[in-house]
Amino acid sequence: MAESIPFKNLHSREYQGHKKKVHSVAWNCTGTKLASGSVDQTARVWHIDPHGHSKVKDLELKGHTDSVDQLCWDPKHADLVATASGDKTVRLWDVRSGKCSQQAELSGENINITYKPDGTHVAVGNRDDELTILDVRKFKVIHKRKFNYEVNEIAWNMTGDMFFLTTGNGTVEVLAYPSLKAVDTLTAHTAGCYCIAIDPLGRYFAVGSADSLVSLWDISEMLCVRTFTKLEWPVRTISFNHTGEYIASASEDLFIDISNVQTGRSVHQIPCRAAMNSVEWNPKFNLLAYAGDDKNKYQADEGVFRIFGFDSA
Repeated sequence: MAESIPFKNLHSREYQGHKKKVHSVAWNCTGTKLASGSVDQTARVWHIDPHGHSKVKDLELKGHTDSVDQLCWDPKHADLVATASGDKTVRLWDVRSGKCSQQAELSGENINITYKPDGTHVAVGNRDDELTILDVRKFKVIHKRKFNYEVNEIAWNMTGDMFFLTTGNGTVEVLAYPSLKAVDTLTAHTAGCYCIAIDPLGRYFAVGSADSLVSLWDISEMLCVRTFTKLEWPVRTISFNHTGEYIASASEDLFIDISNVQTGRSVHQIPCRAAMNSVEWNPKFNLLAYAGDDKNKYQADEGVFRIFGFDSA
């Protein structure tokens, strides 16, 4: 029997609603809703049918007064989403009501946000390389630390006892959590590290760099096991699929690469028309949401994102 080629006859669908470009896309824990954050100062929440039959409804989350740079869902609650904005606030929204339920005013322009896997804490990084950790229930700051190097994307491991920072020096800083004591500095790349993803099975983490490589690390040994070399531009965004079999990575190259995690080989490329800002796999199905700097023929932002993996366009 011939080996089946993954993702071969699958299509992308386009979702329109934002007035300016989309910076961040994220799925909720059940894989039924997708949130998008945009330069237009709003976030939107879309009900997605994984089989792609029903009409898509979307809900606008209004309140930020600057770009919504990154957003993430509560890993334990399918209706709570947190947004980080250049307006210095972090907001928690309940998408059943569409209202902001919690808000914290921080000290700088927020660009990165991530939840601890047990849903208790949120970490936020800002443009001044400052890390703030909030207790979700009270929405109060419990840790704050300024770093003297460029801090990019941040992540917890699956068990929540380690915290990773990707840095402009090409390193990954590994901190113990909750003490935030330095455990390790991994010399990962020859240029700045921009993004990080944790394998859903807890075996690996992956790092995307300005040197155009994605490196895969064994999380128990803290050793690099392989690199993915398909992209030619700085890697802006990476994501593991729900089974941990595939990793998607994107940059200013006009395609998104999907590679096999075990072999390092590229299995599929999704063509795109612009530099990508965010890719994220659905937690239950092989559906990949992606958003970038798409422009229309008048060179204005299109404000769209797309989802790849449907049987029909």
